[in-house]
Amino acid sequence: MEKRIRRHIYFIEKSFQAKFIMKFCGLVALGGLLTIGLLYLWAGKATTVAIVNSRVIVTNTANFILPLLIQTVIIVTVIVAIAVVAVTLFVSHKIAGPLYRFKKVLEAMGEGDFLNQVRIRKGDQLQDLAKIFDEMIAKNRTKIKALKADLIVFNEKLSQISESEISEHKKAYLSELKRISREIDQIINQFKA
Repeated sequence: MEKRIRRHIYFIEKSFQAKFIMKFCGLVALGGLLTIGLLYLWAGKATTVAIVNSRVIVTNTANFILPLLIQTVIIVTVIVAIAVVAVTLFVSHKIAGPLYRFKKVLEAMGEGDFLNQVRIRKGDQLQDLAKIFDEMIAKNRTKIKALKADLIVFNEKLSQISESEISEHKKAYLSELKRISREIDQIINQFKA
């Protein structure tokens, strides 16, 4: 049975998530302003008769409803913005979490560690990319293991060549091969696979 990974930190990539949330909150605010503007514009040609403090007032409908309209839109915008923050935080979390995991695995690979996999939670975004990425890591791990095995065989064969059995001219080649082998060995042993 697969162990379920729970995430308790909701701001993983703070910059990305903050920008993501602010863009949606901006859309909510823009929607509120657009609502006020359109209703004010459409009500501008109408006239309203109202009784205010025992007085009959005849006024432009747009001017009459503007204060109520502003109050209503502000309240609705604040409520919707709170909902938008909550929803976008969790939606961005399903993107930011996998991106954070990719970043950590790439950093490890940059250090030569091919033992990690991109493990992301069920329901997170980028599942297909994580699968392809893990397949790529596995292929590279296999290639690194094959290179290490080939280098071991090469070094064994190289050590079996006796310098006394070869000419002076070929001793320089053998010495050069051994130096190259040591350099390759140093490089290849930096990789963990």
